Amino acid sequence: MNVAIVKYNAGNIYSVVNALRRLGINPTLTDDAETIMKADRVVFPGQGEAATAMKYLRERHLDSIIRELKQPVLGICIGQQLLCAHSEEGNTNCMGIFPVEVKRFQPNTHDEKVPCMGWQRLGNTQGQLFEHFGEAPYVYFVHSYYVPLCEWTVAVANYISPYSAALKKDNFFATQFHPEKSGKAGEQILTNFLENNT
Repeated sequence: MNVAIVKYNAGNIYSVVNALRRLGINPTLTDDAETIMKADRVVFPGQGEAATAMKYLRERHLDSIIRELKQPVLGICIGQQLLCAHSEEGNTNCMGIFPVEVKRFQPNTHDEKVPCMGWQRLGNTQGQLFEHFGEAPYVYFVHSYYVPLCEWTVAVANYISPYSAALKKDNFFATQFHPEKSGKAGEQILTNFLENNT
């Protein structure tokens, strides 16, 4: 299978490369439009800041390329947020695939730290991305911004308030958590994505 990982100015991309290699996939890390368009699957991962990431993507026209993809696409962490319409981080217009606003966590008590960091249980999981789990899995999060619950929510996590741990619309999937850092549960999610025929 030909899997392209979108290369841009975001961190944590190589952990996704390594996670896919553990599943027997040798992905291509690339910012080449033609390579991305021809891939069987596209992964859009990373940790970073929304405004600088979108600036990089726009300068290389990768934002328009990603919007037009018809094969299964998986956004991870900031990849999920950049697939949304707008982020409060840097007052940034994003790609608009999921027409929803990315919000910053607003702590109510001293104990509610931002960023949200650590393992959380997923609830209300739906669809092929979460098949073969049994009981609700724990997965790993690191983020200061979140996607509110919306009609495209396919998994829910709860930190300060419930929010979208994963989204699905047409051929686009997205997770706020890091499947590549989430042990067996994360491996299953990546496997489900690779096997998806959307």
